[in-house]
Amino acid sequence: MKILDVASHQHDANTGAWTAPMREFWPQAEAVIVKATEGTGYVNPFCDTDYQQAKKDGKARGFYHYAKGGDPRAEAEYFYNHTKGYTRDGIPALDWESGGNAAWGDSGWCRRFVDRYHELSGIWPMIYVQASAIAQAANCASDCALWVAYYPTNDYGWTNERYGYDAARYPIGPWKNITIWQYGSNPIDCNVGYLDKAAWARIAGATGAAAQPSKPAPSAPAKPATPSGTTTYTVRSGDTLSGIAAKLGVSTSAISGYRSGNPNLIYPGEVLTVKKSGSAASKPAARTYTVRSGDNLSSIAARYSTTYQALAAKNGITNPNLIYPGQVLKID
Repeated sequence: MKILDVASHQHDANTGAWTAPMREFWPQAEAVIVKATEGTGYVNPFCDTDYQQAKKDGKARGFYHYAKGGDPRAEAEYFYNHTKGYTRDGIPALDWESGGNAAWGDSGWCRRFVDRYHELSGIWPMIYVQASAIAQAANCASDCALWVAYYPTNDYGWTNERYGYDAARYPIGPWKNITIWQYGSNPIDCNVGYLDKAAWARIAGATGAAAQPSKPAPSAPAKPATPSGTTTYTVRSGDTLSGIAAKLGVSTSAISGYRSGNPNLIYPGEVLTVKKSGSAASKPAARTYTVRSGDNLSSIAARYSTTYQALAAKNGITNPNLIYPGQVLKID
């Protein structure tokens, strides 16, 4: 999913009209996240204009608060009070970055903000943070989706996505998955979302959508195999699709039923269908990938719904940052 995040500077200061980058990239975006508030004294004057336009255009929507590092509960209240009309329609987000942030480096600030926002709205906001500062918001990982900023290059527009997120350099733990990756800002903030509109609605807490659990749902053991050559597996907290596949001795392609439609986004309590190998069902042929110029291990891993660590281990790669064009990697 292609996503833009926008603020007042995407509008002409005199006329309020969209800037040229906004006019160019808006039609291409499938979702838009709009700056709403900052600290306890600023509301983006174009927030509702852009939010309602996104709604009219059928785009998934979000809205964010830029942290100034004051009282986190007061900032959460200010954000909630100025965006009540968007609650359960769009995804709320906390923008945690260093510029103008008096509390930068305080690893407890984000937690206090999201707890207060959740008290008011019943929704856990997404956390936006630069890749090198994930630790400052790590204690939100159990409840909040991750929106991470990392720019591989300064390439124009959407093209930075091709380089892949560098998980070896910037691990995302304790998060298990990236929900949104902001990979460039030339000439406007461009992001990729690893979710579909149904998953977006769940994170937003939309009425009628199955909400993402804020606490892990009780897990259950895998059910016995059925005569049809399939079994089931109930997702536990901390599971990934590649980890489940390894545990059950199947490929990730043998697993289906994740409701987000995105193999990088599975939820505790979700029941997955697993196609068995052996006599009841033919084992999928082992897959390989030949490295091309410009590839990195994390981008290859994302393509096959696994992790760069799993690929490195399977292929005996000691330095995950060092792969060569023409090298054949085992995927399964």
